[in-house]
Amino acid sequence: MASFARGTKPFKVVIKALSPKEYIRIHVPDPLDRNDGTFLMRYRMYGSVNEGLVIEVRHEDKHVAQSPYLLKGPVYHEYCDCLEEDPETWQQTLSCPSNEAQISKDFAPFPSIDLDRMLEEVPRRFAENRGAIVHYTVLNNQIYRRSLGKYTDFKMFSDEMLQSLARKVRLPDLEFYINVGDWPVENRKANATPGPMPMISWCGSSDSRDIILPTYDITHSTLEALRGVTNDLLSIQGHTGPSWDNKTEQAFFRGRDSREERLQLVQMSKKNPELLDAGITGYFFFREMEKQLGKAPLVGFFDFFKYKYQVNVDGTVAAYRLPYLMLGDSLVLKQESQYYEHFYSNLKPGKHYIPIKRHLGDLLDKIKWAKENDDEMKKIAKEGQSLARDLLQPHRLYCYYYKVFQTYAKRQIGRPEIRYKMEHVPQPDDNSTTCNCHRRKTESKDEL
Repeated sequence: MASFARGTKPFKVVIKALSPKEYIRIHVPDPLDRNDGTFLMRYRMYGSVNEGLVIEVRHEDKHVAQSPYLLKGPVYHEYCDCLEEDPETWQQTLSCPSNEAQISKDFAPFPSIDLDRMLEEVPRRFAENRGAIVHYTVLNNQIYRRSLGKYTDFKMFSDEMLQSLARKVRLPDLEFYINVGDWPVENRKANATPGPMPMISWCGSSDSRDIILPTYDITHSTLEALRGVTNDLLSIQGHTGPSWDNKTEQAFFRGRDSREERLQLVQMSKKNPELLDAGITGYFFFREMEKQLGKAPLVGFFDFFKYKYQVNVDGTVAAYRLPYLMLGDSLVLKQESQYYEHFYSNLKPGKHYIPIKRHLGDLLDKIKWAKENDDEMKKIAKEGQSLARDLLQPHRLYCYYYKVFQTYAKRQIGRPEIRYKMEHVPQPDDNSTTCNCHRRKTESKDEL
């Protein structure tokens, strides 16, 4: 990711192998204009290089902005299995934060993690009732798992992140359970007897003790950037709609009927169309309301940012669209909620977003107030966007994942083992691309 000063005419970025003896296919889409004088560059490699990469920034065929840039090798593509053996070196290279307040808070109830107790209790308490628990063991940087329950299809997302992380850094040996369902599961208080279990989930709540990872949604979108068709945390930044002054002065919402307050939004919108444009795009929970409220056509996510204010209301749990809304160029009005994602604790109401009450009773007044205080709202929108850009960078997600696993491993009592009915989760086949890992020692002829 790189940013360059805005010019009056388009510039071109070329990324290629540093050595003319090495050929590599690299997908380099057009720069993303972030509408603040900077551009965001993305690329995806379909092969690896030993010598490194050269990044050229040209305007009218001349190097600009201190171009060319050299990225000394080796440089590996995403599916190259070439891990850094020293986790400290890896974390320093990525400039990982030394502390994450949310991780410290999540682990506070777990000064130690008794694997024997966990093995006995978790399947009995959670797998039978919830049916969305996956049991993992990481041993010698190899991943093993077994599914506990009928609703574990989302294990593909936890698999792919663990695999991606294991290709980059040596993971500690550890054994844990991850909840791949929507709701956090551990509701025991920290001082209860018996105490809570260290369940790992994608969403937390004020009345649960789960240890939170970045959601499957932003994780998958990051891993699949420039491969899939879904939005990702980088592409959003180049599609934030008109400038602030040219956005429509209405609050906007589109989404499923996964919470009653969303129906309220539509009712409020019908009575106050000058303030709020809200619609339900699919009925699953309140089908009987479709005739009364109507079904709104789908709107592309980039088009959300034609509107100056974005309303964020929970779905079944936290609305996983919030990271994308924060990265846009609109003001977020966020419903008070018991649910949270891994980065919410860094957000400050009134500084990064405007809070609205759980029952939405103050929403219309907040929209009117926002319209009357435009300069202040623009500043809050920019503050929120800036913080989200920092917290949701791809490397920060990797850092967060690793910190959770590192903290967990230090507290576990007992030896992680490959348990009965666990299956190996192998790294994806890499036959299609070159991956000569410089860290991997090759055997000499004498050793053959």
